Amino acid sequence: MSATGTGPLEGIRVVEVAMYGFVPSAGAVLSDWGADVVKVEHAVTGDPQRGLRQTGAMRVEGDPNPNVEHANRGKRSIGLDIARPEGMEVLRQLIARADVFLTSLLPAARRRLGIEVADVRAINPEIVYARGSALGPRGPEAERGGYDMTAFWARASTAASITPAGMEGIVSAPVPAYGDTISGTNLAGGIAAALLKRERTGEPSVVDVSLLGSGVWAMGHGIALSLHLKQAWQMAPPGMHSSPVNPLTGLYRTADDRYLSLVMLQPAKYWAELCRHIDRPELADDPRFATSQTIAEHTAEAVALLREVIATRTLAEWSERFATLTGPWAPVQDSLQVGDDAQVRANEYLVQAGELQLAANPVQFDVAAPALRPAPEFAAQTEEILLEMGLDWERIAALKEASAVT
Repeated sequence: MSATGTGPLEGIRVVEVAMYGFVPSAGAVLSDWGADVVKVEHAVTGDPQRGLRQTGAMRVEGDPNPNVEHANRGKRSIGLDIARPEGMEVLRQLIARADVFLTSLLPAARRRLGIEVADVRAINPEIVYARGSALGPRGPEAERGGYDMTAFWARASTAASITPAGMEGIVSAPVPAYGDTISGTNLAGGIAAALLKRERTGEPSVVDVSLLGSGVWAMGHGIALSLHLKQAWQMAPPGMHSSPVNPLTGLYRTADDRYLSLVMLQPAKYWAELCRHIDRPELADDPRFATSQTIAEHTAEAVALLREVIATRTLAEWSERFATLTGPWAPVQDSLQVGDDAQVRANEYLVQAGELQLAANPVQFDVAAPALRPAPEFAAQTEEILLEMGLDWERIAALKEASAVT
């Protein structure tokens, strides 16, 4: 294998035996960071994610397919049937040359194929073994599989916490692979830490991240409060305002039916400045809003005033006026509007990867976004990888004849 990227992990070799969104998204982040990630796909079917065309109301026809690209950009693909002895021998050779073995296969499949920790370490004692699971490596359900909707979203309490009381069912995750992507970034970070430990001590680690554990971590603040106060966390009812004692924490509708989100947790600190920005300087001296206590007592009146004023201008007009406002605020944007956000573009949080614009992973090094490369076509680098491993064309032809590689 040869490194194909630049970044802090340049020269690190990763063998990925995984599918769908969670663990492959960890491989995508490692690739963004410079690692050479070889994606091992079934010799006939490939990663089942390649067949995902319909997500919610959106359907993708033809290629490139963002459902594949998001979690697989920058990798190299080899079509390999590791259930065949010839295919397993190729995988063993890949493992022997790798720094990281990354997998999403369930324990039963790993045992059947002979790619558990002990098996892989017998080939390469120095390898970092990283696995992503639904429910964690221990406990009575360690053998079970799952997806982000089940393990991350539903079981780890996000769904119940944001579903309004009295609503039938639960609020669904906002986008496909929501928990997968968060969990994959967690796994990539764990792998990077394990590589640092190996460099310093010579000891390789087994790295585990689960969708359930990532979901609990994402809800960690609320869960800590719940366990301490013996009360389930529940979001405030949906609506315009979120605080009964602070008019500067909530949503305000603009003249063009867009919304501003204000989150100024110290209302007395920002009240006068906000009044100047909305051309109501007289409110800064209003005794009802002189201190945090009086603001809390007169929140309903302040909210009514702010609603009336903010409804007189468009979001674009308020964004221009609020550019110098030091209190935290933001426009409420949908996933299409994010693409036009100047701050998103200035920081290169969206990067061109072939024909698509993809979200860069959120970690940047030396104030620069990674140069993203598109995801590979199925088995596109099989011959390239086999040649790098030292196999000649006669051996490659024999492997293809045996249906061990594609």
